[in-house]
Amino acid sequence: MSEKKKESVLAGFKAFLMRGNVVDLAVAVVIGAAFTNIVNSVVKGIISPLVGAVGTKSLDGYTSCLKGPCGIDAKGDAIGVNILWGSVLNAALTFLITAAVVYFLMVLPMAKYLARMEQRRRAREGVQETMEITELVVLKEIRDELVAQRAHSTQNGQHGQTGYGNQGSHGGQGSQGGYSGHPGSGY
Repeated sequence: MSEKKKESVLAGFKAFLMRGNVVDLAVAVVIGAAFTNIVNSVVKGIISPLVGAVGTKSLDGYTSCLKGPCGIDAKGDAIGVNILWGSVLNAALTFLITAAVVYFLMVLPMAKYLARMEQRRRAREGVQETMEITELVVLKEIRDELVAQRAHSTQNGQHGQTGYGNQGSHGGQGSQGGYSGHPGSGY
């Protein structure tokens, strides 16, 4: 393999490893392995004894014989053709119990936590939007008031006058220092 091709393969592999999904997956595997011990302890230490108190301690011994003679020899191996439905039922119950423990101890609390965080985020955004809307409403009111004042002054024959200094309509003094609003007035 050429040196350039090795570098591109290594660069691609490095980019693959540095992607967020791979790191998240690695963390999930490690946490999952550690959490498996907790789930197994809960199932073996609490739930299985409760099931055993109600019924039988283990379902593994329940079998059906298809072809006899059926039994167990001195080594503990099955003789004949047995259907080990007790083992299958035990595995299914263990799976259901484990899934319930994972759901109620991890998934449900995490979903509630994430929903609360989303609700808080939306509330913060709502407050900010309300502030922005309030500011926008105030600015629109100011604009509308200015437009109304301009329209009112236009109707009274005072187009472009601001009320400061000498106004052009007061005794012909419009060009003597005040703003008259007309071209050539100096302002």
